[in-house]
Amino acid sequence: MRFKRGKLKILMFLLDAFLINFACFMALALRFDGYVPSQYIPYLLKTMPLATIAGLACFYKFDLYDRLWRFASVNEMFSVVWASTATSLLLLALTYMLQLHYPRSVYVLLWLLLTAFTGGYRFLMRVALGKRHQSLNFVKNGKDDMTNVMIIGAGDASSVVVEEFSRHPSLKRRPVALIDDDKNKLGMKIRGVPVVGTRECIPEVVLEKNVREIIIAIPSADRRDIRDIVEICNKTKCKLKILPGIYELIDDKVAVKRIRDVKIEDLLGREPVKVDLFEISSYLQNKTVMVTGGGGSIGSELCRQVARFKPKELLIYDISENSVYDLEYDLKTVFPKLRYTPIIGSVRDEKKLEDVFNKYRPDIVFHAAAHKHVPLMEQNPLEAVKNNVFGTLNLVRAADKYKTQKFILISTDKAVNPTSVMGATKRIAEIIIQIASQNSSTVFSAVRFGNVLGSRGSVVPLFKKQIESGGPVTVTHPEVIRYFMTIPEAVQLVIQAGAFAKGGEIFILDMGDPVKIDDLAKDMIRLSGLEPNQDIEIKYTGLRPGEKLFEELLLSEEGLTATKNNRIFVARPTHIDKAAFAEELEQLKNILIEEREKDFVEIIRSIVPTFKTLTQEEKSISQ
Repeated sequence: MRFKRGKLKILMFLLDAFLINFACFMALALRFDGYVPSQYIPYLLKTMPLATIAGLACFYKFDLYDRLWRFASVNEMFSVVWASTATSLLLLALTYMLQLHYPRSVYVLLWLLLTAFTGGYRFLMRVALGKRHQSLNFVKNGKDDMTNVMIIGAGDASSVVVEEFSRHPSLKRRPVALIDDDKNKLGMKIRGVPVVGTRECIPEVVLEKNVREIIIAIPSADRRDIRDIVEICNKTKCKLKILPGIYELIDDKVAVKRIRDVKIEDLLGREPVKVDLFEISSYLQNKTVMVTGGGGSIGSELCRQVARFKPKELLIYDISENSVYDLEYDLKTVFPKLRYTPIIGSVRDEKKLEDVFNKYRPDIVFHAAAHKHVPLMEQNPLEAVKNNVFGTLNLVRAADKYKTQKFILISTDKAVNPTSVMGATKRIAEIIIQIASQNSSTVFSAVRFGNVLGSRGSVVPLFKKQIESGGPVTVTHPEVIRYFMTIPEAVQLVIQAGAFAKGGEIFILDMGDPVKIDDLAKDMIRLSGLEPNQDIEIKYTGLRPGEKLFEELLLSEEGLTATKNNRIFVARPTHIDKAAFAEELEQLKNILIEEREKDFVEIIRSIVPTFKTLTQEEKSISQ
């Protein structure tokens, strides 16, 4: 029988009234071993109407009539307990005022019975309604349309996932098995779902239980474990999902809606980044923070993460209006109280920067604006110099003039022993920062790291497009290796390094183990449910102009010093002849003015002695 919502409320109201009175009678009867003494009968008749009014009022106050009891959980149980407690205490006060003196144990028995009776039938409703709903949804037209799901992990997260699938049959997922490496859990059940084996048993259990989807629900697992599990799961051809790691669950809430496809970022094999939130907050909170290149991959993530620390104002400075427009939408949605100002402009525009610094007086500057694509800058070397070198110089001068507190340059591993114009210009930018820090009240520092997964122009978006179009996936060389980080990881460490900065440092981020691009391509193909060189071809195209087989994070003359964060190091400063550097910069400026591109390599090499273009022999080897 199906009740409308209003009728169900009335029925529950009447049932509660009966159970309140029955509980009063039973409490008194139990106190006297099943017999109610005659002297308490008048008391009971006077008490029952009071108990009914008090109980129904308390139940209404605690919203016991406005809940969907089919989804009842611990919160609803506590509401019943609090409502019964309030009813018992109120009745105690009323009977004492009216001098209806019952033994004290009667009130305790009343509380226990009231909780058991009113809570009991509500949770029986949960079971009955849940079973009915499942029977309507699990079998449709006589056919079971549920997908059997295996969940990896038998902890709190998997318990929540199992419960949510049970409560929401419309998701059409039926958990049939749990996998956990803790052998003490084998044979045990979580909400009726058994723990059937360790990760080695995954293929066998998939066949036995007819599993079609696997969910990895271990938020605390490191990426090496995730990678190992994914490799085993890939053999089963099941659809593979994952519950994000703790670093993504900012509010610590586990929910089915957070389950997503496994991404290549999940397989990097490193511990999540740990940062000192107090240190970060102390230098960003209530400060005017400027991010150049604010609409780019790194810049936009910097803006999002800085916004978490409640700056006084966020200045988003970028030449691309479309990128800033997209970022604005995100900030408005996630940080509605954030005060921010989008500024469209180039770091090359010295006058524009002067006006911005004069008007807003930024306390902190994160300089992420740069030309970064190696092959493009090989073809347009003077543009790289204009943006990466003199754009940085313009910013540094403005920051120094208007007494910015901290200035953090985003640099790259390609600045170390560069073989590309882009890398050489970023190395010059680092030198500008180190020299500026020597005679300024502003703290100038740089942060150097490798590739970030998912940034514009990186291999991951390219590989995704190639896989979606059916291949081939193009890899420059089978032996090429790179350091990788996720964008959020890199940005968290950049912000943390800013807290450590005292002036002149080049911070080096621990990028973990280098990754073969060839392996990265194969992993992405497998994550798409395909096989490399069977379903999707991998094609080797040869190194591009200015590209190296491997990148370095440290110059030979630099050494590393540890910081409080075991993922951030400081490179020992190298000696720089300031007078010679100033003269060389002037020469470089003249080359730009006169557009003497033929003299470009010579002057760059004099500024960055480690700059080396690939020889013809090296280029032929790379093919």
